[in-house]
Amino acid sequence: YYTFTPAPAVSMLTQGGPERGFRGTIKDFPGADPFRDVEVLRKAMKGFGTNEDAIIELLGARSNKQRVPMVKAYKTTYGKDLIHDLKSELTGHFEELVLAMMKTPAEYDAFELKHAIVGAGTDELCLIEILSSRSNAEIHEINTVYKAEYGKSLEDAIQGDTSGHFRRLLVSLCQGNRDERETVDIALAKQDAQKLYAAGEHKLGTDESQFNAILCSRSKPHLRQVFLEYQQMCGKDIEKSICKEMSGDLESGMLAVVKCIKNTPAFFAERLNKAMKGMGTKDCTLIRIMVTRSEVDMLDIRQEYQRTYGKSLYTDISGDTSGHYKKLLLKLCGGSD
Repeated sequence: YYTFTPAPAVSMLTQGGPERGFRGTIKDFPGADPFRDVEVLRKAMKGFGTNEDAIIELLGARSNKQRVPMVKAYKTTYGKDLIHDLKSELTGHFEELVLAMMKTPAEYDAFELKHAIVGAGTDELCLIEILSSRSNAEIHEINTVYKAEYGKSLEDAIQGDTSGHFRRLLVSLCQGNRDERETVDIALAKQDAQKLYAAGEHKLGTDESQFNAILCSRSKPHLRQVFLEYQQMCGKDIEKSICKEMSGDLESGMLAVVKCIKNTPAFFAERLNKAMKGMGTKDCTLIRIMVTRSEVDMLDIRQEYQRTYGKSLYTDISGDTSGHYKKLLLKLCGGSD
């Protein structure tokens, strides 16, 4: 993948902290009113044919917390279900994208996790992507919503659908117990690097539980230091050791966790590129990342995409999608680099 350097601007500050300002592409629209907005939606859907462009203009200019209240406002104003009306007027990936934008972040994550688990075959990378990139508070909220919506805990759903060390990794991640302090204790980072080395490269077989304990509980800044210490200690990237020591879902899961910790926007840039590369587009991945990162770090993802693949994310989305679906995705992308 890419080698980790200790402190380039993007790598060490992946979460768009206060010193970097807002790194999303979709912001609150000044003076937005859900009751006025639903009039626009109703007009776009009423009568013969649907005015998709009006829907794109409106939803592409509202933040999630401005879109979600439209559901209640629509019912209050028209006595009808907005989601039902959108489903009956829209089709295909455009419909999927619009519906994704109308859920709260926790509702959408819970929905995606449910589909990753119950669909034809488990979408392991979707499970890892969501669980390794969300904060503790977000994971706790996802757990609450999942239980309320689907009648069983997320942990039980994971237990029933996965197995072995990969299952343990997912269960560890869905606890939401990661240390979130920004401070780094170098001595502790050295100790953790030694523990990882002792659990993998330095023994016959691998102690996966030690990897779990460290990767799923320590803070991201601390783990970046651990990876640096690890590289200095044994002369190779932690990713190379994971590839050597693990296989299958556990290997791809652990690699994704490490990549997400090292550089979250680069992790998402790679996921987007893979979703659009080759035969057919993995639209569920494309939609999920564009919706969930548009108010978090889309500017950083675009930067990493350009740096890694030599072209803009905007250009690749334009070439890989079409119609109203493309137009709304490009609104979330927010521009070319």
